[in-house]
Amino acid sequence: MQEIKDRAASLAGLALERDAIFLYDALAKIEKDPARRSAFERIATSERRHAAIWEAKLISLGEQVPASKRPSWRVRQITLLARLFGTRAVSDMVKALEGYEEEVYGAHSDVAEVTDIAADEAKHADIWRELDAGKAAGHGKGVAAHRGALEETMAREPWHRAGNSGTVRATIFGVSDGLVSNAALVMGIAGATTATGQGGFVVLAGVAGLLAGAFSMAAGEYVSMRSQTELLERQIELERAELEAMPEEEEAEIAAIYHARGFPDDEAKAIAKRLMADPTIALETLVREELGLDPEELGSPWGAAISSFIAFAVGAFVPLLPFILLTGFTALAVSIALTAVALFSVGAAVSLLTGKSAIYTGLRQLAIGAAAAAITYAVGSLIGVNV
Repeated sequence: MQEIKDRAASLAGLALERDAIFLYDALAKIEKDPARRSAFERIATSERRHAAIWEAKLISLGEQVPASKRPSWRVRQITLLARLFGTRAVSDMVKALEGYEEEVYGAHSDVAEVTDIAADEAKHADIWRELDAGKAAGHGKGVAAHRGALEETMAREPWHRAGNSGTVRATIFGVSDGLVSNAALVMGIAGATTATGQGGFVVLAGVAGLLAGAFSMAAGEYVSMRSQTELLERQIELERAELEAMPEEEEAEIAAIYHARGFPDDEAKAIAKRLMADPTIALETLVREELGLDPEELGSPWGAAISSFIAFAVGAFVPLLPFILLTGFTALAVSIALTAVALFSVGAAVSLLTGKSAIYTGLRQLAIGAAAAAITYAVGSLIGVNV
C-alpha cells in the first residue's frame, strides 16, 4: 500500500517540478532586472533538484521515469501573460500555482521525500514576498538601496504602476461581467423577437446594453478609484504632517512596530533611528506599517475606468456579434454557442488566479451565465407570446 502511495506521489511531484522548471526558466529569460532574474534562476535550480529526487525515487521503486511532457495549460498561460505584461503582472498567478503544489504535496505528506521538498517550496514563497517588496537584490543592501533599485525598475517598466496583477484580475472579471449581463439581455430580447423576425431589436438592445454597461462600469470605477485615491493621499499627508511636527513620537512608533515584530528593544530603536535619518523612507515605513498602504500603488482612476470600459465592451460584444452578421434562429444558435465558449474560457482564465482546476472554474462560469441567459430568454419568450 505504501509503495502505491510512493509511486503516486513521485509521479505527481515529478510532473509539478517539471512544470515549475519550465515556468521559472521562462520567467528568467523574460525578466530584464538582474536581481529578479537571479531569483528565478535560483528557484529553477531548486526545482531541478526536486525533479531529480522524484526521478531517483521512481527508479528505486523499479519504475521507469516518464518522458517529459508538454507543460500544463496553466503554466503555458502564465508564461504567455508574463511575455505580454512582464513577470510582476503574473505574481499572484505564480503564487497561486505554488499554493497548488502545497496542496498536492499535502495529500502525500506521509511520503518521506515530501517533507524536505515542502520546506524548499516554503522558501520559494519567501523569495516571492521579497520580490514583491522590491528586495530581490539581496539582504546586504540598505533600505535606501532597495528603494533606489525598485524606483529604477519602475522607471524602466512603467506598466508595473498599472496595478500589477490587479490589472489582469480586473480585466478578467470585467470581461465576465460584460459577457454575462449582455448575454442575458440579448437572449431575453431574442426570446421575445426571434420568432417574429424582428432581429433588429436584438441588435439595438445589445448595442444599448453594451454601451450603457460599459459607461456605467467605467464611471463607477473612476468615481470609486478617485475617491479611494483622494482618501489615501489625505491619510499620507496627515502622516507626513505628524512626522514633521512630532518626529520623536513618530520615531517611537517605528521602534514600537519593530519591537512588536520580535526585535529586541535596543535593536528596534536603532532601526527606527536609521529610518528617521531619511524622512522619505521614514514616511514610507509609517504609511506601510501604520496605514497598510503602498504609496507607490494608489491606483489610477483613469486607468481603472478605461480598462473596465474596454473589458466590459469586449465581453458584451461576444453574444451580440452573431445577430449583427446573421438572422433568425441561426443567429440565436451561433450566439449561444459562441457565448458558451467565451463563458468557459473566462472561467478557465480565472483559474490562473485562484489555482483551482481550469475545467471546474470554466464549467462554473458557464453554468452561471447559462442560467442567467436561460431565465431571461424564457421571460422574453413569455412576453413575446403575450404581447
